[in-house]
Amino acid sequence: QVQLVESGGGLVQTGGSLRLSCVVFGRALSRYDTMGWFRQAPGKEREFVAAIVWSTYYTNYADSVQGRFTISRDNAKNTVYLQMNSLKPEDTAVYYCAADLGGRRDLTDLTSYDYWGQGTQVTVSS
Repeated sequence: QVQLVESGGGLVQTGGSLRLSCVVFGRALSRYDTMGWFRQAPGKEREFVAAIVWSTYYTNYADSVQGRFTISRDNAKNTVYLQMNSLKPEDTAVYYCAADLGGRRDLTDLTSYDYWGQGTQVTVSS
């Protein structure tokens, strides 16, 4: 049974930083497995934030976070991170990590992902 457990959310002021973590249990990530971060603000649809292909380190970012957020991974810890800098109030949302085991699908599409974490709240105050 694959489980994703997120942590690191919280309340931060505009311009601040947070680092989210997502540990994957039950499956060692490898090869074309893809890990993604999505977010959902109140009243809005869940949207793509960033993704990383495990073995190639290929990354992809939404335009809204490009240059401010960085996705990375630690193979030994089976963990993916999302470093968020220069946070803005519009970044406020529940952030979810997701796993696409086997990869090779559209990594910006939430329907490509097989497993999801429970979500962690990020609130940016103005």
